[in-house]
Amino acid sequence: MHYKEFPPHPVLRPYVACLWASASGGPAQDGRAASHRVLPDNCIDILWQDTGAPAFAVGMMTRAIHVASERVVRTVAVRFKPGAAGIFLSPPHGPALPLHHLADRRSDLDQLWGRSGADRLADSLWGRELSDTQRLALIERSLLARLREAAAGGKAAAAIPPRPARPSAGGLSAPSPAGPLVGAALDAIERSGGALRIETLADGLGVSRQHLAAQFRAKVGLTPKMYARIARFRRATGALAEAPAPDWARLALDCGYFDQSHLIHDFQEFSGSAPENFLR
Repeated sequence: MHYKEFPPHPVLRPYVACLWASASGGPAQDGRAASHRVLPDNCIDILWQDTGAPAFAVGMMTRAIHVASERVVRTVAVRFKPGAAGIFLSPPHGPALPLHHLADRRSDLDQLWGRSGADRLADSLWGRELSDTQRLALIERSLLARLREAAAGGKAAAAIPPRPARPSAGGLSAPSPAGPLVGAALDAIERSGGALRIETLADGLGVSRQHLAAQFRAKVGLTPKMYARIARFRRATGALAEAPAPDWARLALDCGYFDQSHLIHDFQEFSGSAPENFLR
């Protein structure tokens, strides 16, 4: 499998984590279709592929999926930062799309953007031979146009209200596209690596847990508790990649788990395998 990430246009940096391109699939050595595993990563992506099928958005995931193809499939895609996808997936002049409607789902882009807009971009991407860089530039151009439409409709301005910057480990935090409440919750969860109690988080933000959960779920796509669990799992998978033969009890504690059994439970839920089998 070939996979490469590209930084976004400067104007898109508050909203886009990266653009990426890949080539995957084809027959494996045993004759079956090659497959790869995709893990929950707390992001929403839009994918355009050279299969002739409609482009689609992949919502927040709470479990691993295995993607198989009998032939090599080329993909170009955008990955949004948490809380930012709604600006680009909602109608520019309509109500915001609650992002939990996309969770654990693959939604055709023509249902979100309208058939004419989605088909026009797909045709420009695959109707002629282009490099990955050229295709991603076309995607950026489309995203910039949607951002301008959102700003004209008041969405971008509403999504990034002025507010005091919050201190963080890396300095002052920039305003979040998800708004001040959800943005502050995202920052706190990421700073802790997912190792914090949501009740404590809500108290610190001066809201009820129920209100925080409703706002977070609509603007991010998951509840804050599930988002924090996946953030902690991602922290553990990153540590495991750096030290493939760890002290499991120490790894669990370092990553914010109560104990090793807690770590094992989350690995089985989010990756479908035990921690010791994860890298195989």
